[in-house]
Amino acid sequence: MLAIVLYLRGLWQRQRLGETTGVARTLAFLLGVAATYGVTLTHYDYLAQYMFFVHRAQHLVLHHAAPFLIALSAPLPVLVEGLPMRIRHLPGRRLFTRMLHPVYRILQHPLIAPVLFVGLIYFWLVPEIHFDAMLSADLYQVMNWSMALDGLLFWWLIFDRRSPLQGGLGYGKRIVILLAVIPPQIVLGAYIAFSEEVIFDVYEVCGRAWPLDPLDDQRIGGLLTWVPATMMSVLGVLIVLSFMFRDARNEDTVHASHPTR
Repeated sequence: MLAIVLYLRGLWQRQRLGETTGVARTLAFLLGVAATYGVTLTHYDYLAQYMFFVHRAQHLVLHHAAPFLIALSAPLPVLVEGLPMRIRHLPGRRLFTRMLHPVYRILQHPLIAPVLFVGLIYFWLVPEIHFDAMLSADLYQVMNWSMALDGLLFWWLIFDRRSPLQGGLGYGKRIVILLAVIPPQIVLGAYIAFSEEVIFDVYEVCGRAWPLDPLDDQRIGGLLTWVPATMMSVLGVLIVLSFMFRDARNEDTVHASHPTR
């Protein structure tokens, strides 16, 4: 609710200053926040604790779809405008930013970001760890929040609106990262989907929300880990290519308006 209020306030402030934010970007942000709310703070979250495939769909939203939409909307300028002036000028803000910057740079390193992105999926699906996480209210929250925050960091790196000349990651590197995270997710999803044994027995301990065969539940969950996640990486590549073509067109326009003599 706070994110939505700040965003709507920021839109209003920018409109007063004569600045506009595209309708598509606004819808992407609001849909991403609403999707996060829907899978964590509604009855859906209860079902995710009692059906494996519902849980995998929950993490697909938290780690992929919702951060994808939020990062694509590039909401930071709008959110900053939505902050009250007294918060924007808090004493010590610059010092706090300087302290966090090294940690942020490490997490956004092009070698670390994809490893962390895929590694968290694998980590929380280690059967013993998954068992403990689903039975501990605190660990369950850590699991979900870590997936959501890591998803935001990853997609923020990929959809950074800054060009390489402005300090953003090179478009070729972004595409390589997106392609690099595909095979591990395919392998994990296929392993879960084609397993002939129940890997995650915590759902047998707690009982299932619906009378679905455990292996069918597991197969659907494996497919959700595999297919949609892969398609989102492919879609991400297409979007990065559109960024690259946009910059190329802008450069051509500049050269056309300022021809060399």
